[in-house]
Amino acid sequence: MKKLTYVLAIAASALALQSCQGPKDAKQEADSLNKTKDTTTNVAATGGVAVSNDDAKFATAAANGGMAEVELGKLAQEKATNAKVKDFGAMMVSDHSKANDEMKALAKSKGITLPAAIDSKEQKVKDDLSAKSGADFDKAYVSNMIDDHKEDIKEFEDATKNLKDPDLKAFAVKTLPTLKMHLEAITKIKDGMK
Repeated sequence: MKKLTYVLAIAASALALQSCQGPKDAKQEADSLNKTKDTTTNVAATGGVAVSNDDAKFATAAANGGMAEVELGKLAQEKATNAKVKDFGAMMVSDHSKANDEMKALAKSKGITLPAAIDSKEQKVKDDLSAKSGADFDKAYVSNMIDDHKEDIKEFEDATKNLKDPDLKAFAVKTLPTLKMHLEAITKIKDGMK
């Protein structure tokens, strides 16, 4: 009986210690997995060039952002009161779903692990927007989309210059004009809301 109590105490301690570390979000977990992978195993799939950790981090960040755009776009379609905001949400779902599918296929061919869900930062944005309604939702969503697309454009511009993997670089080059078009469209919507 003492042994059973002792084993249970150790198990409880291990669980308590593990829970203190907190859960990793999906993006952090994917980045961590990619960092520990031996990218030399991907050499054949990448045309003889190992995917660098920085290139893999770009892929996970792009996937995370793309998934967030889709989820927030769906939210805008449900909650927005402004028809142009609803339409913009639909465009986000369509355009970013296509880009996400392309990134998934590209990552798979490179042996890059992508996040399975949005990270905690994007989840907080979604939760905050979910709590809003009416014009408050519209304003908050539009503001978020402007800020987010400015960040995405900078990230993708940097990627077009700094990525080493030619396929990931081509993805960034191909996707960048769409992100710029999104920023222009959402800025026009904001200007029309004044």
